[in-house]
Amino acid sequence: MSNRPPLSLYIHIPWCVQKCPYCDFNSHALKGEVPHEEYVRHLLADLDNDLPLTGGREVGTIFIGGGTPSLLSSEAMMLLMDGVRARLPLAPGAEITMEANPGTVEADRFSGYQRAGINRISIGVQSFSPEKLQRLGRIHGPEEAVRAAHLAADLGLRSFNLDLMHGLPDQTLEEALDDLRQAIALNPPHLSWYQLTIEPNTLFSSRPPVLPDDDALWDIFEQGDQLLTAAGYQQYETSAYAKPGYRCEHNLNYWRFGDYLGIGCGAHGKLTQEDGRIIRTTKTRHPRGFMAGKYLDRQHEVEASEKPFEFFMNRFRLLEAAPREEFARYTGLDESVIRPQINQALEKGYLTETPEHWQITQKGKLFLNSLLELFLAE
Repeated sequence: MSNRPPLSLYIHIPWCVQKCPYCDFNSHALKGEVPHEEYVRHLLADLDNDLPLTGGREVGTIFIGGGTPSLLSSEAMMLLMDGVRARLPLAPGAEITMEANPGTVEADRFSGYQRAGINRISIGVQSFSPEKLQRLGRIHGPEEAVRAAHLAADLGLRSFNLDLMHGLPDQTLEEALDDLRQAIALNPPHLSWYQLTIEPNTLFSSRPPVLPDDDALWDIFEQGDQLLTAAGYQQYETSAYAKPGYRCEHNLNYWRFGDYLGIGCGAHGKLTQEDGRIIRTTKTRHPRGFMAGKYLDRQHEVEASEKPFEFFMNRFRLLEAAPREEFARYTGLDESVIRPQINQALEKGYLTETPEHWQITQKGKLFLNSLLELFLAE
């Protein structure tokens, strides 16, 4: 049992008010009312089907993502969380995060979510510039973002996060830094600060906006990183910064190659079995199919040849050192199978190695794709 990694739960709420032009997540613009209780019943039935894969393990973190989970009524959230607690042993003090859109935030609803057990809220701000928010298709303005952050701070939750983007259409260095300064002024314990990328099958990919070039992006990152560091934030993952003691435990479990159940439309799961097999699950993407009771879209076992790449693809996103013993423990493979690739990475200066750890270097971070390619299955 001890060889199995920690377990998390991800719950997907698929609806949003309108689809943003950069978004490639499984989200669907709402037509009519959210089927609050009906969807929760299906989520819990989906969870029931997956329970045998967990081996009765305790759940350390829960993350409710979307779409826009804050479209779900606080009554439905209570029903959902009560149903989860009745089915799964939750760790004492488990981190329970919910994503929220500043345009769908009301004080009463927020405190209702807190009563349901939510103790961390992630607010999708993206920018404090009205023009940039409009370009991104966001339904909120800067004032609502500020109000949502104050609301989260006043609730006395264990933590809250602000999501912020940089490298926006026609964004200057000063505009990007101004967004960061406004976010820092709200004093969130955690900041996700990530670069806008154009994803296939989005509105932006069919009509691409003009984005800052690589040199401009590097200046934004370098100066933004200095701002965040000076304000007491520590970068611990490619696009995540936190005050000491406030890293997102749920995301840490993903990057450390932990296990997670995924329930709801399009959710993904990764579950290590007692015999060392790793099972991946993918749920039905469209709400219509999901709510017709067809929850599972695909389930497969991860091939031994794919495990090294999967392990390092997650592990090397984190800036912390990777314990060498976890490779064998979480993949069931001997370290000798990756020795040639590790030696190459050491020669190229992507990694350093001690008897206990592998540590990604500054060069390794810059050439992350080249580092990971070493571990791709033939």
